[in-house]
Amino acid sequence: MQREQIGLRRREFISGSLLTGLAAVAAGPLAHAAEAAKNEYRICVFEKYLQDLSYDELADVIAELGFVGIEATVRNKGHVLPERVEEDLPKLVEALKKRDLEVTTMATDVLNPSEPLSEKVLRTAKSLGINSYRMGFYQYDLNKRILPQLAEIRPQVHELAAFNRELGVTAYYQNHSDAKYVGATLWDMFGLLKGIPKDQVGLAFDIRHATVEAGLSWPVIYDVVKPHVGALFVKDFQWDGRKAEHVPLGTGRVDPKFFDIVKADGFDGPISLHVEYLDKEGTQANIEALRRDLKVLRNWLS
Repeated sequence: MQREQIGLRRREFISGSLLTGLAAVAAGPLAHAAEAAKNEYRICVFEKYLQDLSYDELADVIAELGFVGIEATVRNKGHVLPERVEEDLPKLVEALKKRDLEVTTMATDVLNPSEPLSEKVLRTAKSLGINSYRMGFYQYDLNKRILPQLAEIRPQVHELAAFNRELGVTAYYQNHSDAKYVGATLWDMFGLLKGIPKDQVGLAFDIRHATVEAGLSWPVIYDVVKPHVGALFVKDFQWDGRKAEHVPLGTGRVDPKFFDIVKADGFDGPISLHVEYLDKEGTQANIEALRRDLKVLRNWLS
């Protein structure tokens, strides 16, 4: 009985969301501009906080919100577990396809293609027409010198690039703020990726994390790494003392001028919207946050 009640509440919520979304689109004064941005850019959603929905429920919500697809979590504690990728990823892809949606890219733990689960994830994804994925993170031991650690990582990146070339997929490495993460300040990843085509290993440029680390000089950092950028991750933050806190898009420190550069460049890769400031407030709150932030993003891109 409890399972039936949960299913009923989900169906009622999704139906209500559909009506709310359709009314908003019909009434919004910026609907035409938003639709133009939707058609021009491949905006997907990072599904991290929607994982309690079934694949069909998720597809219904994503279709109603107006994304082209999802950045699927195919990783430890993800919507698709690596050990079940052969069974579950096809189900997710099929649910999305029924609504003309796609797995635009995947968030994975992959760093080394020689790991059995990593290879299984990538080969299964490729067989389903998924051609890109986000890597896991390399991390520094901050008690040791940095440059020797980069020298040890470089062969791993080249090995992954060679595997991706053979399989025909692209890895994206996300710049993530915090001193422990390789790539936080981007100069290190720029060096690691030198000589590697971005269709083998490229950058998922995260403007939120770049602004945390670079402050007002984010345009310089972006210009340097631009030849390697294959995807964009979008979210916002505000300083709370020394800590960077996630906030709704457009209310924090991320500069909308970044998207003027994106438009001028004619960027055509995936753009993944991340909403990470309501993790404890439930699925419905996160869906409404996605609706709100997507409107801001489309306005910046239109």
